[in-house]
Amino acid sequence: MTTSINVPGPASEPAPVRPGRKLGPIADTVSSSHRAWLEPTRERYLASGRTLSDLSRRVLAKSKLSELLRGVGHYPRWEVIHRLAGELDIPGWPLYRLWKQAAMDAGKSRDWVDRSTDGTTAVATARSDRPIEHWALCQTVADGYLAYAGVFLTDDAHKTAVDDTFAILWLCFDEALASPDIRRYAWNILRATVKAKANYRDERPVLAEAAFDTVALRDASPQDQSSRLTESLELFTAISKLPTAQLDVMVLRRLCGFQPKQVSDLLGIPLASVRSDERHANRFLDDTIELPPPTGGLTS
Repeated sequence: MTTSINVPGPASEPAPVRPGRKLGPIADTVSSSHRAWLEPTRERYLASGRTLSDLSRRVLAKSKLSELLRGVGHYPRWEVIHRLAGELDIPGWPLYRLWKQAAMDAGKSRDWVDRSTDGTTAVATARSDRPIEHWALCQTVADGYLAYAGVFLTDDAHKTAVDDTFAILWLCFDEALASPDIRRYAWNILRATVKAKANYRDERPVLAEAAFDTVALRDASPQDQSSRLTESLELFTAISKLPTAQLDVMVLRRLCGFQPKQVSDLLGIPLASVRSDERHANRFLDDTIELPPPTGGLTS
């Protein structure tokens, strides 16, 4: 499933008018991992005021650069992306991480990746320019993000999704800081990243094996494990039918065991909104299944 994971920021100044033909859209065939770095790179280009003709003198032939920014043609080598990043002042490490992940997803060998990064790896992997606010936010939300992603993805995939989220957030950090709530901005990236990697059935996300390790199952006695597992599967199936906001709240509350205040902090929404979403979701679930008691109650 190919899902756009670019998160729209607040309204900004119109992009400078460029001479020549307008850059075409990203191709529909571009994978979600490729889009993870391509969309922020395009946004940086569009906001820069630079032209393809200008960049072609330092990066790549104009026609090839247009293909690169639309995601058509061969997957680009890092040495080209590295030059483009330097021209557009894009931080190297998060871009490199997302580029490498997409290269592996596209079937590129580790030898191809290593050869593509010759002479640029040290710059690409340096994190010295990481904003302190980015580091602090990632430290604060990491456990919650891993718990949420683990409901939908396997162990390796859910860690990758969170790391990708932090890399995308770094690439878009100026927009994140200018948004009404940076926590909400970051959560939207996480949700979209997890959604792009999750498995689906009837257009609904499918429970990952990692989600069997829920709070309810961990607290159950061995003789209760089977019935609790059935309850968890029924609960998740019902939760997957909820609107997005209610789904997020119920996954964090019911399957991850977070308190309402913790959910509010992770989602970047008021506590009253968490409680409202939970009430509406519970009404739907009451009509669908017999709910077990919530973990942690309704206290903040």
